[in-house]
Amino acid sequence: QVELVESGGGLVQAGGSLRLSCAASGRIFSDYTMGWFRQAPGLEREFVATISRYSTITYGDSVKERFAISRDNAKNTVYLQMNSLKPEDTAVYYCAAVRFSTVVRAIRPVDYHYWGQGTQVTVSS
Repeated sequence: QVELVESGGGLVQAGGSLRLSCAASGRIFSDYTMGWFRQAPGLEREFVATISRYSTITYGDSVKERFAISRDNAKNTVYLQMNSLKPEDTAVYYCAAVRFSTVVRAIRPVDYHYWGQGTQVTVSS
């Protein structure tokens, strides 16, 4: 079992930046593939980025070149640096984790076993 707690969300103007953090507790963090998803009202949960336990990174098409995912295994934390934010990035952002994943690219919500409570990101125009 692992508990995930996101932080860093807030209100920002278009073109601005935010850094989200997700702190994990419980088991050995380095065993986990970590992912970020987002969900806007009335829409399905959307893949944002993932970093495997080998630090292999994949991004969703809508955030490539603007967002960067990273992890610090010593701090049990995964980060999402979001730059050049757009109003369409407005959503609740969720951190997710799966231990010893065998999925090559974990880009679907069903690929993950654990979820945080989410943090709101609002980008004003």
